[in-house]
Amino acid sequence: MKKHNNNLLLTAAITAALSIAGTASATNGYFAHAYSQKEAGMAGAGVAKVKNVDALTGATNPANMVFAGDRWDLGIALFNPDRTYEVEGNPALPNGFSPVGAIPSCSAPGQAPCQLPFSLGQQKIKSDNQVFPIPSFGWNKMLSDRTSFGVMVYGNGGMNTEYQGGTANVYNPGTNTIVTAPGTYGGGTTGIDLMQLFIAPTFSMKVGENSSIGISLIGAFQRFKATGLRSFGGVTLDPAHLTDNVFDQLGAVVSRNGYATSTGFGAKVGFNTQVTDGIRIAASYQSEVSMGEFDEYRGLFAEGGDFDIPETWTFGVAADVGDKGVFALDVQRINYNDTKSIGNGIEPLTQGECLDALNAFFFTGVQAASGPGCGGGSNGFGFGLDDMTVVKAGYEWDHSDSLTFRVGYSVTDQPIGEDDVIFNILAPAVIEKHITAGFTKQLTSGSEMTMSLMYGAGEKVSGPNPFDPGQTISIDMNQYQVGFTYSRK
Repeated sequence: MKKHNNNLLLTAAITAALSIAGTASATNGYFAHAYSQKEAGMAGAGVAKVKNVDALTGATNPANMVFAGDRWDLGIALFNPDRTYEVEGNPALPNGFSPVGAIPSCSAPGQAPCQLPFSLGQQKIKSDNQVFPIPSFGWNKMLSDRTSFGVMVYGNGGMNTEYQGGTANVYNPGTNTIVTAPGTYGGGTTGIDLMQLFIAPTFSMKVGENSSIGISLIGAFQRFKATGLRSFGGVTLDPAHLTDNVFDQLGAVVSRNGYATSTGFGAKVGFNTQVTDGIRIAASYQSEVSMGEFDEYRGLFAEGGDFDIPETWTFGVAADVGDKGVFALDVQRINYNDTKSIGNGIEPLTQGECLDALNAFFFTGVQAASGPGCGGGSNGFGFGLDDMTVVKAGYEWDHSDSLTFRVGYSVTDQPIGEDDVIFNILAPAVIEKHITAGFTKQLTSGSEMTMSLMYGAGEKVSGPNPFDPGQTISIDMNQYQVGFTYSRK
């Protein structure tokens, strides 16, 4: 009966994780700061740590799973991101526009009167969607005393925003005038919703007496929706696949793109070795996960809707501190720049790689953008996230045979430059520091409960509106998270 009940619980755990995992998470860029609640209490440090690990440790380093033993871990975290943007400076029309908004003729493509007018209202707005449940699940089975096989289910996220209200001054092609339209970008309620879910079967084995290696095959699923972006229709190759609601020239909704999904595959490898008594070093590498295109948003993301998951690598050390403590130090690298939809900034729109709809209309009579830098183009604009290097430090100590405590701290430089603030209103990934704590309490001889707490502190980032340099846009975010895991051995 006990085995039957456990099987039912495991099935329910996987089903729950598949249904909502990854809607949002404490972020380095948009990568989670940790996937295991034990490592979450140490700010994500743990690539070299093998003591007191759980069945999600393989998400950091698959080589560590052979030290987890027979167990399963079912977790839930409540995540609260606090995201705000502010616009200062009166909206101004580009040179050549009259106060009533009449469109003048252009002397040449690309000159100021021909550029896409785009001014945001003076406003300060906080995103809705404040609390998210984040499930996770890990299972590990020892095949022998030197090998193990496990499965992990976990997610990335942090890109779920919804801004109500606000205004923007935008071009209305139906009336050939500049109008003040509702919404952050003049397209109504504005935001994006990105979910990434990973299912990772993992094999790990000991090599010699003090080393191990491991590999995970990663199956990835992602889902995406964007709202309120129709005013970017002048700088996309496919305005009908730019945002959720598609409007006609009179402002009526003619279709909806809804959620787009894609799948892909990648791999993660790692090793862990003891260099001397009490000191281990380890490293792991995750390949870029090649994903299918978001067809419904092929006018938004570069390369026709491509949104691959960037490669990462982590190197670290774990050192015993006396008989009861472990100190862990990790350095993680996330290579956002290799994925154009993430790494490209707004520059393709402002440096001549995209001929906007106004230019096309004035000179050809056809209202359509062209050029590789336009939305959906081969070098289309994106979020402009720089590569990130994150330093994570954590300390764990056994207070008693049944109680273990953890603390942690991580630091990085947030990845958004001042020139790309306007588009990152959608995903203000400005967190630079994570401060964490946690504990594990043994409940019975075969079960335990782990809890972690996290505060993520961001830096307020400000930059000019590239379409109206008289305006300054600022984005800011702080994060809070509490997580729980129940485990059976």
